[in-house]
Amino acid sequence: MAQITKDTVIGDILDIAPQVAPVFMSIGMHCLGCPASRGETVEQACMVHGVDVESLLSEINKLLSAAQ
Repeated sequence: MAQITKDTVIGDILDIAPQVAPVFMSIGMHCLGCPASRGETVEQACMVHGVDVESLLSEINKLLSAAQ
């Protein structure tokens, strides 16, 4: 699986790796099905929710690595 970056769209991530949904929910993204959240990039979501983008990317990519 490709590396997730700050420019990756959340909807794309959820389409290929739905197991990361709890990671997004843990930062306050509770409506992952709404069009606005699915269209945001990881960086945009982090800005809105006050989360360090590099920390979130590390957590997501670690989870995806373990799943392979």
